[in-house]
Amino acid sequence: MNHESLGTSVLLEDAKLRVHATPLDGVLLLEPKVFRDERGFFLETCREDFLTKAGIRATFVQDNHSRSVKDTIRAMHFQVPPGQPKLVRCARGSVFDAVVDLRKSSATFGRSWTVTLSDENHWQLWIPAGLAHGFCVTSPEADFVYRCGSYYEAELERGIAWDSCGIDWPTDTPILSPRDRENPTLADYPGPWFP
Repeated sequence: MNHESLGTSVLLEDAKLRVHATPLDGVLLLEPKVFRDERGFFLETCREDFLTKAGIRATFVQDNHSRSVKDTIRAMHFQVPPGQPKLVRCARGSVFDAVVDLRKSSATFGRSWTVTLSDENHWQLWIPAGLAHGFCVTSPEADFVYRCGSYYEAELERGIAWDSCGIDWPTDTPILSPRDRENPTLADYPGPWFP
C-alpha cells in the first residue's frame, strides 16, 4: 500500500526511520527501516533523538500490551484532559487502527483516520493527547503494544461508541467488551472536551 493512498506525506527521513504526516493534525505514521536476512529481521522501535526531531516530545512512563482475537474491536478510548499521548504498534498479526480528533480547536476536530498496522509493515502511530483511539483485529490473533506518555488513570478514562465516528470497520461480527457496547455516541458525548 502506498502512502499517498493513506493520505500521508513524508515529514522526516533518515537511514533508520521515515515519519509521515497524516490527515489529522499531529498524528504521525512512523515507518522504521527493517533489516531483513535469512535469520529474520531487526528494527528499532523507539529512538528518542529521532522522535524529538519529528516533534514528538513525550516521556514514556507506561507500556501496555494486549492480545486479542480476530474481529475484536477495542474502541474508541481516551483519557480526558490532560490526556494520554501514545505511540502504538502491532507486534504480532494485524489490526485496522483508527483515531478520531476530539480537540475543539483543531482544524480536524471530529474527523477520523484509519491505517493497517501489522507485524509485516512494522508501522507505528503517534497519537497525541486529545484523540480517541481504537482498533479491530484482522488476523487470527494480534498483539498490540502501547507506549504511553502519561499513566493510566481509571477516573480519567472515557470512550466514544465505536460505530458513531464514521469509521468503516472491517467486520460484521465485532467482539466488544461490555463497556465498549455502552459508550455514548460521538454526538452524545457530554465532555469534557480537549481545548
